[in-house]
Amino acid sequence: MHQSIINFNNIQSSIKSNQEQTNNKNNIKIIAVSKTFEISHINPLIDYGHTDFGENKVQEAIEKWTDIKTKNNKLSLHLVGKLQSNKTKLALKIFDYIHSLDSEKLANKISEEQKKIEKKPKLFIQVNIGNEVQKSGIDSNKLKSFYKHCLDKDLDVIGTMCLPPISEDPEKYFMRMNYLNKDLGLNELSMGMSADYISAIENNATYIRVGSKIFGERKK
Repeated sequence: MHQSIINFNNIQSSIKSNQEQTNNKNNIKIIAVSKTFEISHINPLIDYGHTDFGENKVQEAIEKWTDIKTKNNKLSLHLVGKLQSNKTKLALKIFDYIHSLDSEKLANKISEEQKKIEKKPKLFIQVNIGNEVQKSGIDSNKLKSFYKHCLDKDLDVIGTMCLPPISEDPEKYFMRMNYLNKDLGLNELSMGMSADYISAIENNATYIRVGSKIFGERKK
């Protein structure tokens, strides 16, 4: 059995164990973040039946996934990196989910492009939960008005997403995101990565983004 499958099963087991202990009934999706890895390294997990994969660059995703998605319509591809508005048209062709809706400009562009191709991606609003100047995302105080703008633009927003400050314990930020998400009446919450996904699911994350813990360390 390929190491990525063993790793994936170990993650699933840890999630199941935690859910049983905490009586967590959420349907948690593991996004296997495959950025920088060759498709040959990803294929064993695809063949195993896993369907949710993440990339952070539009061009890399198109080159890597176009053919294989044509052959396997069960696959869902998630954009987990920043989306520049000028790449929106290309992104909508390959991605099913976008986890980084972070501005009105991008919301307007997605609205415009989805009408042209008659395909609505599922969207997560990225919240700058730590108010970090170097990070993208919507200020939590402006989240409700931004969500309303997205609805007015006929966007399929299914949840929110955050990247907590890397140097701090993420727990308090996950708790805050859980509150904000519920306050909007949204059911999906994208947060938690290889190092902190258990804490994230304990705060109602439904999509976790795991890369190195599945595929191994990336080449520098």
